[in-house]
Amino acid sequence: MLDQAFEKLSSLQWGEKLDAVNEIDQAIVDSHGNADARKDLEERLIAVIKGNGTRNGKETACRKLRLVGTSAAVPALAELLGNAELSHMARYALESMPCEEAGNALRHAVGSVAGKLKQGVIGSLGVRAEDSSVSLLAGLLSDSDTHVAKSAAVALGAIRSSAAAKALSAATTTGEVALAVADASLACAEKLLAGGSKLEASAIYRKLSKIDEPKHVNLAAKRGLLACAAN
Repeated sequence: MLDQAFEKLSSLQWGEKLDAVNEIDQAIVDSHGNADARKDLEERLIAVIKGNGTRNGKETACRKLRLVGTSAAVPALAELLGNAELSHMARYALESMPCEEAGNALRHAVGSVAGKLKQGVIGSLGVRAEDSSVSLLAGLLSDSDTHVAKSAAVALGAIRSSAAAKALSAATTTGEVALAVADASLACAEKLLAGGSKLEASAIYRKLSKIDEPKHVNLAAKRGLLACAAN
């Protein structure tokens, strides 16, 4: 039965009944605590995304790999990061994988994709929130593509670590990128203060409080300084 379900998944079209998908979902639920069963499911899903099946089938397989995927699935997912139709679903799977290989694949892809695909991969690095991405993202703050630079700032703001805050503070930016850097710095300061790093947070707030425009950054920084004083 499961063989038939995966055959149907490979050829799944939009609007078709999801009986095969439901059967695979149940198999995933039943596989909890059974390493061999989960490995089998992972291998079947990898075969779907590497095969010549439909886009819908491959997207669905990526969704399921988010649940059962391990480092073994990373190479196949990484191959999709440059695919305009499937990159977003490959990223969706890789974002939640705890293995180091998933983060490495995303970082490697930054140099091989462009435009919106690159922005998406950068965003996924923000979702993973790993300090190992900070150096790469810091370098992108000066990218000639403003959208890429802004995406890097947003990602650093999502990481919200001490390393991310330092990278943002060291950046020399202007215009829209500078605003994105300021907003990301505020996010870092908030997280640092909540984590007890009051000195680091207050230093960020103090620097941003000296910026007159945009007003929301100035006001947020001053509120942050008050919060630091109260802690």
